[in-house]
Amino acid sequence: MFIDYLTLMLINLAAGLALLAAYVYFGLGEPNQRRWIPGFGIVGGIALATGLHMTFTWPIIGSFNIAFGETTVLFGILFVGTSLALAMGWDLLTLAAYGFFAGLVSLLIGLRVINLGITQLPLVTGIGFILVGLGGIFSAPTLYFKENRFLRTIGAIVLIVAALIFAFIGLSAYWGHLADFSTWQPRTLTK
Repeated sequence: MFIDYLTLMLINLAAGLALLAAYVYFGLGEPNQRRWIPGFGIVGGIALATGLHMTFTWPIIGSFNIAFGETTVLFGILFVGTSLALAMGWDLLTLAAYGFFAGLVSLLIGLRVINLGITQLPLVTGIGFILVGLGGIFSAPTLYFKENRFLRTIGAIVLIVAALIFAFIGLSAYWGHLADFSTWQPRTLTK
């Protein structure tokens, strides 16, 4: 059965990026790290579940499954790991190291989305992936220099812009999907 939940993945990504931007700007140095656990956990759980399903089953056309499925797995596991690390009081540096490599993947996919012209808005989508990639690549320096308010501000701005891009794409996709699938029926209901 055909399932297209890319809209859910995009809005979850936008919410997660906005949450991460808030954490980078407000939460990195605060004593109460536990307040961030539920948000990171929810975003990570949704991303991990949908990303793994997309990666293993390829429910939508072509390389969208790679671009969105695999990066969503990386994003999701980072958020689940962050939630767990905050709950246990663990250092976030190893997650930032993983984020560096996830960021490289996102950066590469952003460039390739633009290069291949895939998605309805390849330049906008590519820029979104590139900004997320930069967030991952610079996560370790931002964490290491967390007292540097300028660096945290730049990081938060990059993440907010990426969140706005993916929110726009996701909301546009919801608008279109509601029309495109308004008469769709599962095979079991068609004659």
